Amino acid sequence: MTEYRDGFVIKVPGSSANLGPGFDSIGMAVNKYVTLFVNHADEWKFTSVPPLSIKKEENILWTVCQELQKLWGVEAPPVHVLTMSDIPLARGLGSSAAAIVGAIEIMNVLCNKNLCPDEKLQLAAKFEGHADNVAASLYGGLVVSTYQDDNWEYVKLPVEDLEMVAVIPDFEAKTKDSRGLLPKRLAFGEAVAGSSHANVMLGAFMLKKWDLVGKMMESDIFHEPYRQKLFPEFQKLKERAGEAGAFGVTISGAGPTVICFCENGKGRNVVSALASEFPQHKVELLQVSKMGSEVHSNHLCRVSSI
Repeated sequence: MTEYRDGFVIKVPGSSANLGPGFDSIGMAVNKYVTLFVNHADEWKFTSVPPLSIKKEENILWTVCQELQKLWGVEAPPVHVLTMSDIPLARGLGSSAAAIVGAIEIMNVLCNKNLCPDEKLQLAAKFEGHADNVAASLYGGLVVSTYQDDNWEYVKLPVEDLEMVAVIPDFEAKTKDSRGLLPKRLAFGEAVAGSSHANVMLGAFMLKKWDLVGKMMESDIFHEPYRQKLFPEFQKLKERAGEAGAFGVTISGAGPTVICFCENGKGRNVVSALASEFPQHKVELLQVSKMGSEVHSNHLCRVSSI
């Protein structure tokens, strides 16, 4: 850990999961980030800018760091972690997944574990419960994952020539509550149709057949029909976004954020149209974050007085 003796900085992208029919298996990293400034200290301390009214015991970073110490049977040297994030909490943009990945990166450095990317994914998915968001935050870009034989498998796919418009409401949607809206079972034929939509969507992504991507994205039967009530204006927003140039519109993760996918150069027109028609929501142009989590040494990482 000598290379990080003066502290280190971790940068983790947020993500949008599902992309319609890819429920719990497809994630795309977006250019909203949590940045962690880590400096050695006399005791564990967590602060944030802007300040968050959250107890240390309820902090995901602290919880994961503690659990990893138990899992590995080690006692990590204490640090002060200063968090700066532009990923909104409980909005479906992977804030908890990014925090989990960040905590694993912290402990990987402090405990000299030298984890490979796959080992980080197995741990992150264990804490998150599924791999879609954490895989995107770890690897960047478009990532497809599945669980088989007690192991998470994944493929990172190239994604080019698109941008996204996020419509972010000012209200939260807890993942646990959002999952409570979903059915316990689907008929076999429905499940077959739903998975085929995801398959074709991924193929269309690779071939840049954007109209087909949008058609499959908006044909989801796994979660979106049940979660639309989280965003009462969803259908109206889809129509307006399509008129403004978006080729596909979907609920981001567990919601309530809605993501509109556009070809490069068309996003600003969609932003303008939606910001005008839905002024009560925050409308932002996003890009795919091609880089996943990063760890850098930083001799300027002196945050003990903050």
